Amino acid sequence: MTEIIGISGSLRAGSLNAALLHAAAQLMPDGASLGVASIKGIPLYDGDVEANDGIPEIVAALQDRIAASNGVLLVTPEYNNAMPGVLKNAIDWLSRPPADIPRVFGNRRVAIIGASPGGFGTILAQNAWLPVVRTLGMRPWFGERLMVARAGTVFNQEGEIVDEKIKEQLRRFMHHFVDFVQS
Repeated sequence: MTEIIGISGSLRAGSLNAALLHAAAQLMPDGASLGVASIKGIPLYDGDVEANDGIPEIVAALQDRIAASNGVLLVTPEYNNAMPGVLKNAIDWLSRPPADIPRVFGNRRVAIIGASPGGFGTILAQNAWLPVVRTLGMRPWFGERLMVARAGTVFNQEGEIVDEKIKEQLRRFMHHFVDFVQS
């Protein structure tokens, strides 16, 4: 079984990106699953906290989940034309200590998608993630892009995709990403 870990970069209860992540989990091909991970509760990175208390348990648990997976799906909002701070903060914690980077991220396949209420989707946030995943030694998948624009019209109040075209694009994206992960 191919296991991918999905992480939404939004903490908001009604997050469009969390809805996109949950929709992706429902559209996985046979033989693959998408486990939804949360960054809620990860504290702001503080080197003094790390030095005095070590890695927070919530971070260590997520590190282990990522290390045990075959791939990672980052579902990123776009805030002020860039990546969201809470997701970057989580990745910063997950990369500690530096000696652990190869175990957690090294050669791990990664895809980046996102949803935005704006008209450009999350193209700038997705691009902003590329130097980060490269620095961590991950293998980004460039086969397709999925940037859901005007996402407020794509999901209903329950967070389900109501736009069949986007749903099919997401299904195809996930199937092709799983092919990449399995290659």
